[in-house]
Order: sequence, then structure tokens, then C-alpha cells
Amino acid sequence: MNSAKDVLDHHIKCFGEGDLTGILSDYAPGAVLFTPDGPLRGTDEIRPLFQAMFAEFGKPGAAFSMKQQAVEGDYAYILWTAETADNLYEVGTDTFVVRDGKIVAQSFAGKITPKG
Repeated sequence: MNSAKDVLDHHIKCFGEGDLTGILSDYAPGAVLFTPDGPLRGTDEIRPLFQAMFAEFGKPGAAFSMKQQAVEGDYAYILWTAETADNLYEVGTDTFVVRDGKIVAQSFAGKITPKG
């Protein structure tokens, strides 16, 4: 069974590769992803978020910088910054809860400034 660190490493790898199938495989069927726009429940609701992120980060000139990673037992945390053609991510933070090798809960918050 994958540890929280294994799941986080896979999640970050899949994000960097734009691997939608891989990233969704990290989530338990009933996972909840808390966003500033409200919770997303299950992979059917989470999928469109990553489709949009992959489209945005897939444009030329996108840059992502990991500032901090921490794993404690079943919990993982990342702090990051990024810039795309569309947005400046002054700060982004995700917290993950992993059970039985799958993400069961995640929260995301960030300061995102649209360009233009």
C-alpha cells in the first residue's frame, strides 16, 4: 500500500506531466477536494478542475516552483508558487489526507491574480 509520501510524489509527478488518468487514480472514490469555490466530491467532480489546470499549465511559458513539502503519517502538505500565461499564483497550498493509499480529502487555497 502506498504511503502518503508515495501518493504525494505520484500526484506531483502526474501534475507535472499533465497526466489526468494518473492524477485521478490518486483519489479514493468518495474523496472530497475543498476549494475556494466549494467542495468537489468524487473523481467525476474533481476531473474538470484538473482538466482546466492542465489546459492552463500546458500553455507555453508556464512555471511551477515547489516551496515546501511535508508529510506526517497520513497527512501531506505542499506550498508552491506558479505563473502561467493567464494567472500569477503568488501562493498556493494544498493539504492532503491519505487513507489506504488514496487521497480521501484535500484542501486547496491560493492567492491567484489574473493577468491582463
